[in-house]
Amino acid sequence: MAAKIQTSFCLPSFSIPTAKPKPYLKSFTVSAKKSISGRKLRAAVIGGGPAGSSAAEALASGGVETFLFERNPPSVAKPCGGAIPLCMLEEFNIPHHLIDRQVTQMRIFSPSNIAVDFGKTLKPHEFIAMLRREVLDSFLRSRAHSAGATAVPGLVTGLDLPAAPAAPYTIHYTTNGSSRRSLAVDVVIGADGANSRVARSIGAGDYACAIAFQERIKLPDEKMAHYENLAEMYVGNDVSPDFYGWVFPKCDHVAVGTGTVRAKKDIKVYQRGIRERVMPKINGGKVIKVEAHPIPEHPRPIRVKGRVALVGDAAGYVTKCSGEGIYFAAKSGRLCGNAVVKASEGGERMIDECDLRREYLKPWDAEYAITFRFLDLLQRVFYGSNACREALVELCGDEYVQRMTFESYLYKKLAPGRPLDDAKLLLNTIGSLVRSKVVETRMNTFIL
Repeated sequence: MAAKIQTSFCLPSFSIPTAKPKPYLKSFTVSAKKSISGRKLRAAVIGGGPAGSSAAEALASGGVETFLFERNPPSVAKPCGGAIPLCMLEEFNIPHHLIDRQVTQMRIFSPSNIAVDFGKTLKPHEFIAMLRREVLDSFLRSRAHSAGATAVPGLVTGLDLPAAPAAPYTIHYTTNGSSRRSLAVDVVIGADGANSRVARSIGAGDYACAIAFQERIKLPDEKMAHYENLAEMYVGNDVSPDFYGWVFPKCDHVAVGTGTVRAKKDIKVYQRGIRERVMPKINGGKVIKVEAHPIPEHPRPIRVKGRVALVGDAAGYVTKCSGEGIYFAAKSGRLCGNAVVKASEGGERMIDECDLRREYLKPWDAEYAITFRFLDLLQRVFYGSNACREALVELCGDEYVQRMTFESYLYKKLAPGRPLDDAKLLLNTIGSLVRSKVVETRMNTFIL
């Protein structure tokens, strides 16, 4: 679920059958690739978050002349739980010194405040890495620059499309708040977030956005000790009508936040709700930062058009139900960058839309489309009412659910299920939903 909300947290996972990706029905005219005389293919990456930095690093390392656009100073880090899966540390060579907390205990609270520990099946070496987005983003940008990407500090204000098939794209941007400049490039990668200017420029279509709101709260040492290696998640209509609230530990503070799609105008009401739920644990803390940001809820209708590709939040790569976005942002950026390198033969030849679809979009959908659809289904099932959320929390106590969830989340590979256990889980799910309906009815009767 999103809220990119970006708060990466894992909810119950079930084994789902693998399916062959549907073939692309639309055909494209394949033209002979043209050599670029006297220079390398020139690419612009708009946005310096995990998606943009990973794309720029892949492009520059592969021989493409790369320009990485990022506001100067960088825009405020969006409200993000900051959790990344274990596999990302190795896959993207994230240094361990960037990690604020190694979370091994997760606790989920139902609408009636029943708590379930959600980390029983973690192995001794396994944990969820918690870090600050501004720290991660800065590291990834620096690595892209070290790989050869040229940093362009400035705000992109517009993108002119080519007047002819082989003509360049023209990027307009401002520096120092006033100086207007432009740059002509062959390829554009839009990594500029949910309100992507690049997406609007190519008519990529609209998508639903959630709003995420988060406060960073510095706690007294004795209260911070409670969150030494613990992350908490709260569900209920008081904290969000369609998502969840969270308390995630950072280096010297906790991130307390929530998000919603259905009632964005009431986000501060839900923030008060999560604060009230955790008040005994954060009382005496000092708010050191307040953040709010839109988060995409599903992939855009168009993610590739011409020689323009969208990645990360600009493409809509945030999972429902769990709200994970950091890993998918970095992964999509790297995949897209590598696709351009491969199609251009190391920056020696021009590419076209067919190349981007074949080398980037098709592999991405083949690997992740089912996962995104499945998590969308889970959100619809378990976030429709407080009764369903009570059932969700009850199921989270099942060790089979926890094992399946963490294996899938930590390593980004579908955990193989066991048919008998899957059948039992289905029956338990139905039973939990039935019991929770009864519980909600009794609670409503008591309240009335």
